[in-house]
Amino acid sequence: MSDTSLSDAVYGLPPAELADVPPGAVQVSPLVPGSARLEDCADLSLARVWMLAPPGTVERRFVLAQALRALRPGGDLLALAPKDRGGARLARELSDLGCGSAEEARRHHRICRVVRPEGALPLDAALSEGAPRHIDNLALCTQPGIFSWDRLDPGSALLLATLPALKGAGADLGCGLGILARAVLASPAVTALTLVDVDRRAVEMARRNVGDPRSSIRWADIRAADLGLTRLDFVVTNPPFHDGGAEDQKLGQVFIRRAAEALRPGGSLWLTANAHLPYERVLGEAFKAVTVKASAHGYKVFEARK
Repeated sequence: MSDTSLSDAVYGLPPAELADVPPGAVQVSPLVPGSARLEDCADLSLARVWMLAPPGTVERRFVLAQALRALRPGGDLLALAPKDRGGARLARELSDLGCGSAEEARRHHRICRVVRPEGALPLDAALSEGAPRHIDNLALCTQPGIFSWDRLDPGSALLLATLPALKGAGADLGCGLGILARAVLASPAVTALTLVDVDRRAVEMARRNVGDPRSSIRWADIRAADLGLTRLDFVVTNPPFHDGGAEDQKLGQVFIRRAAEALRPGGSLWLTANAHLPYERVLGEAFKAVTVKASAHGYKVFEARK
């Protein structure tokens, strides 16, 4: 394990009114592009950690265990989460990891404060359960916490069944594990494919899963980053519509606008989305022609031409 030298770390973006995170704390969330890796912090090296714990159970236990592994004896952990997105289970999970906590409830969150005890803690099971692995049903490398980490989601399945053989240069926005990218690259007429995801873990797994010299992979948040993608022939995407466990329809709308910006005139966007999401208006504003190419099991596939 490599050694990232730091003393104070913050995981995610805890609400400022609930956690007084010092400006010098180093960000270690995989969902913040450019952040350090909590996994690379040396054992017993950190003095303090502030954490907005993720909503997924396996992912949350893994991150809590990583923080406790990296904390020095006597080090402080402040972990919090909305009570309906894992907060109600935080104190019990910390107890299972060998740590008592002082718990309080504020602003619909549960906040747990821990002083890391001396000696070994029972962290191995949580660290193992949340670690990267290869799973046979997808024949891919994956990790809990990545979108649809252990199954093919129905939206992507519908897009895979509908997508024609593409050609030219394109992008996969929100590439995840690289499932769509592998299908796109099966066409010999594709000359280049740029994969983009905000989740470092997805980027790391996609690098393992997509071993094609025509591909390049970027860790970036398309809401903020200028990716420099221009005059592409196609874009494929299964855009997210949740942020931190809460539905956010604006995320998918940003993906649509970014795709339109990246495409050449006449280029095409292939998008899959939950049928209840209101993307038709923004698609119509950004593209000359929009067609529903498939609809099944509560999902739609759109082809939009610029």
